[in-house]
Amino acid sequence: MPTPALVADPDAVTPEWLTEVLRHGGAIGDSTRVVSFESTAIGTGQVGANVRFALTYAEGDGPASVVGKFSSRDPVSQAGGVATMTYETEVAFYRELADTVQISRPHCYFADIEHGTANVVLVMEDLAPAEQGDQIAGCSVEQATLAIDEAAKLHGPRWGDETLRSMAWLDRSGQSGGLVAMLPMVWGGFVDRYRETLTDAALEAGDRLSSLTEAMASYVPAALTVTHYDYRLDNMLFGGARPLVVVDWQTVQLGLGPSDVAYFLGNAFDADVRRGCEEALVGRYHAALVDLGVSGYSAEQCWDDYRRSSYASLLMAVFASMMVGRTDRGDQMFMAMANRSAQMAVDLDAAGLIAKG
Repeated sequence: MPTPALVADPDAVTPEWLTEVLRHGGAIGDSTRVVSFESTAIGTGQVGANVRFALTYAEGDGPASVVGKFSSRDPVSQAGGVATMTYETEVAFYRELADTVQISRPHCYFADIEHGTANVVLVMEDLAPAEQGDQIAGCSVEQATLAIDEAAKLHGPRWGDETLRSMAWLDRSGQSGGLVAMLPMVWGGFVDRYRETLTDAALEAGDRLSSLTEAMASYVPAALTVTHYDYRLDNMLFGGARPLVVVDWQTVQLGLGPSDVAYFLGNAFDADVRRGCEEALVGRYHAALVDLGVSGYSAEQCWDDYRRSSYASLLMAVFASMMVGRTDRGDQMFMAMANRSAQMAVDLDAAGLIAKG
């Protein structure tokens, strides 16, 4: 069967193209065809635009609806997505990695991109009535437990797999240190823009992080694995046919597994809630890794790697907020990320641990 054409504009989608895509993805048979659809914009993505297509068929059965993911309509966000390879990465994840890990993610019928551009499309299963997590409001400990279990299912199957380094799009293992090195170039503008809503801990973190550049860059993890790298509530859907589905694989890369856990827990709760549950949840994560076959990695090392990763969502907030188009909710989200992450780093003495090497 011929590969469907790349249709990167949601307004250019046709019933004929959707028919080709669903046949290509094995969702419908050769005799089934889409004859019409209704489209509705969903979500508030910073770099991508999601559209739900409710489908009507002439013959046979197929999915009642699918979701198409396209690049943002905002030129600034598009440029950021191209520069950071977020569009390329998500397509590559579904083509090359998704079937080799156990984490709950959307089934993807079709993914394509014009390399080096924002011309991209993914057509995926519609997960309604699952509800998107709310990064600003946070979540319950029960929901966080689901997220921790799924993180282990992402990290465990490819833990320490050296063949991952052959994927050039994935192996950006030096990026965290690189971001710290670039922090002085963007920190001033970030503080000028958000000073009124940043906590003292967050304001102090810029200077502290700049002094940790060498130590962060020189740290050699026990093992690397596939990481989501933006593992947070806005990228999770709860309920529906599955308790939790993780979406938005635009930032996936080779990295330190517990960094996803720290990134999530440092964002999901205010500090008092996090302090009461994080040790138990990190212990649960480590036990799940062991159950998935990970060996030679102690619970103590896992906890230290979790602490070491405390600044992850602060760094993401700084760089992402300065690269994508501004929205009111986006600003609130980035401030929640920065302030909660900075407080986590203080609570866990991340700077002291990192400085020791």
